[in-house]
Amino acid sequence: MSENSGENSSDRSRSLLVLLAVAAVAVGFLAGFVARLPFEDSAPSTPAPDSVDVGFAQDMIVHHDQAVEMATIAITNSDDDRIRNIAYDILTTQQNQIGQMQGWLSLWDRALLPTGEHMVWMTESEDHGHGGHDATMGAEGASGSHLMPGMASAEDMADLRAARGPEFDVLFLQLMLRHHQGGLPMMEYGQQYASTTAVRDLAGTMVATQQSETELMTGLLAERGAEPLPMN
Repeated sequence: MSENSGENSSDRSRSLLVLLAVAAVAVGFLAGFVARLPFEDSAPSTPAPDSVDVGFAQDMIVHHDQAVEMATIAITNSDDDRIRNIAYDILTTQQNQIGQMQGWLSLWDRALLPTGEHMVWMTESEDHGHGGHDATMGAEGASGSHLMPGMASAEDMADLRAARGPEFDVLFLQLMLRHHQGGLPMMEYGQQYASTTAVRDLAGTMVATQQSETELMTGLLAERGAEPLPMN
């Protein structure tokens, strides 16, 4: 096969993933309406604004949104099929979950995004490692608002957009791996302490999926002779 043929095949693969990613966004919003059904059928009491259910959904929408952004960049900028494929899986899975959580918050008549500090809903155990106001201190975004553990800074995101080739693949894996690791305590907490079954089930699904993706990305980094980033 000629070099041009290989490049054309890669371009077609990238274009297909981009089109599928766009479709995934629409599917995610549709999932938001479908996600209302478990609550409407059982008609539970509406979780309070400061509940684990509401706080988990609001914060995880923010956390997931950045992962979707990083995955979108990887689909368009990486030349490695394995990187693009895992990015597509992350994008579609987390966009779908965002849709579900937005649907629940709308049903509960709660804000779709946090209105105060992140992670203040994680108050059950001080030994959990990510509770209360201390968990919000760390890297800051362009607006100056505190980011949750594992999230990339504005500088990290700029570096990712600018990188190309093997450098891009390593940086994407490092940032996404840290992102997954930082979000895991929130998912585990939601799985244990949310009052609604649907939220606990979604949190459990997130834990299982992201632990599997974490193992895969750790292996891909090792293949490239690179190390994971320390938690920010």
